[in-house]
Amino acid sequence: MAGATLGRMSDHSAADPASENCTVYYGPGTPPDAIDAQHWRPAAELFGREVGDEAAVLIVDSALLDQRGDLRMLPGRVILVAADEASQTALGNRAPISVIGVSDPTARRRVFDAACQLACARLAAFRALRRLALEKREARELRRIGTALMLERDLGALLKQIIVEGKRLTESDAGLILLVEPDPSNPRLLRAVVWDFDYLTRPGPMITTAIDDSTIVGHAVRTRRTIVVDDAYSLPPNAPFRQSTAFDSQFGYYRRSMLVVPMIDHLDRAVGVFLFLNRKSDPQARITNKEEADRFVLPYTKREVRLARALASEAAVSIENSRLYAEIESILDGVVKASVSAIDMRDPTTAGHSLRVATLTTGIAAAAERAGRGRYRNLRFTRQQMRELRYAGLLHDFGKVAVHEDVLVKAKKLPPLLSERVEARFKLIRRTMEMEYYKARATHQTARDQSQTELASQLEQLEHMRKVVMDANEPTIRPEPASPELAAIAARTFERADGRSATYLTPEELRFLQLPKGTLDDSERAKIESHVEETYRYLVNIPWTDDLRNIATYASGHHEKLDGSGYPRRLKGDEIPVQVRMITIADIFDALTASDRPYKRAVPADKALDIIRAEAKAGRLDEDLVNITIESQAYRRILEEDWRNL
Repeated sequence: MAGATLGRMSDHSAADPASENCTVYYGPGTPPDAIDAQHWRPAAELFGREVGDEAAVLIVDSALLDQRGDLRMLPGRVILVAADEASQTALGNRAPISVIGVSDPTARRRVFDAACQLACARLAAFRALRRLALEKREARELRRIGTALMLERDLGALLKQIIVEGKRLTESDAGLILLVEPDPSNPRLLRAVVWDFDYLTRPGPMITTAIDDSTIVGHAVRTRRTIVVDDAYSLPPNAPFRQSTAFDSQFGYYRRSMLVVPMIDHLDRAVGVFLFLNRKSDPQARITNKEEADRFVLPYTKREVRLARALASEAAVSIENSRLYAEIESILDGVVKASVSAIDMRDPTTAGHSLRVATLTTGIAAAAERAGRGRYRNLRFTRQQMRELRYAGLLHDFGKVAVHEDVLVKAKKLPPLLSERVEARFKLIRRTMEMEYYKARATHQTARDQSQTELASQLEQLEHMRKVVMDANEPTIRPEPASPELAAIAARTFERADGRSATYLTPEELRFLQLPKGTLDDSERAKIESHVEETYRYLVNIPWTDDLRNIATYASGHHEKLDGSGYPRRLKGDEIPVQVRMITIADIFDALTASDRPYKRAVPADKALDIIRAEAKAGRLDEDLVNITIESQAYRRILEEDWRNL
């Protein structure tokens, strides 16, 4: 189905809504726009079918209200535009945009452009949520598999423990584990990941070897056979492998007996190899030359082979399970990244905020551990807890996917439509003054110079009033009183073309312009504040692993204050976990210093720290954590590094 490409969004993410065509459907009482009539489609084509993966705008007029059942069946990502008062009243909030009173073709086109941009953004958010649902199901399935396995998450610690136990059970002087390593330049390669020599004091070498017959371990992996060598320096003439003495020469070692056991997973794949060296009769013996080997080294027996094979089987299962857990973590990472991407799609201007908050939060946690004093001197975080904290920081604004774009991205005090109306009204007043001047000039020739001077004065005064209104439309961080001139300007009237009198500003416009700070009135602020409850509602339904079970609580509490003045639960003091306190500090600091917000200027870091310090003194933020943040300069990283690299 053909459609009009009316809306475009800037490229702030990999899934760019700008690539979407936006189809505009119109009701029977609303003829197609003359500028783009050939691209519009009648509303009848939208009803009676499932709305596919498309960005769609429906212009609803009173003639369509008889099909309210069809309207209710449309998904929320279809943007409804009210064309008249009857449709606006009937649809209410379901129609976030209207063209009532917008008769200028250019202005109408701008409204339809805005509707298409909103439709594209909602479609992008819908797709992101759909991806999240899919990845959630995948994570649940992988978690079930992972729970069924006795996995050890710290693979390095596990392998170290196995090799130590293997050395003890096989009475070996040395033990190594080499794993098959995928390498584009050499896909048949073994790399030593764990080694333990009784008396080799030099750092362990980065041992690599090919999976072929050039070495004993390579041959064992290639053939998947256990190999026992009584004397590595006296191999049989028909041995299918060779022995290299380079390692012994480099590190002053002497290999005599060797036990090599490949590790095979349940799919019959070789994942690596166990290598035990020099079974000793005396645990304290040092094997550095042939004489010591002759005296202390013993051949490996069936007992050691059996124990080594059992350990190799355990190691293979553990390695496989560990890799499965890594895949689970990767999918969870994908869910979190997709969530952050969904947030950024809703408000591209704040892209990077979640990454900066997560980075600063974990930076504060690390600094609190290092501080070693005050109430947090015994505070410690495990690797899993740090990961949980970072995820909570990344997802703290996830609930914003449920907030309407007209509120979420509001950059000025006046909503966009009201702002355009105010600008258009001042232009109309200017034209009215000029028309009255030319009318008076044609009627009273003798007063030409005087009337021209009066016009210049009137226009200068009008421009001053316009500037006062535009300045009042700019948000502030701290509460500031509205200009006393605003009320006087709003009370002024002018005569419209139809002869009726109108005020310079409507009561609604004046109310927005007199907001003491920010861009939102009470109703809009309530919608924004609801994002924390939505964050909890979304995140609590994700089947996180046990070590991530607190993410929903931590992420949704970042607007709570220690004195109980925060929201949504009005928590106080110790009711607020330390992790939430850290996210709160990070969120406030980045909100103050971020330079990518269209509705405010970035605050210098020093001033932002002063504001945070004042909040702590007032009892709203954790003063100990604020001091740790400032003293450690944990905030420097998010100021100096590109958020894409965090």
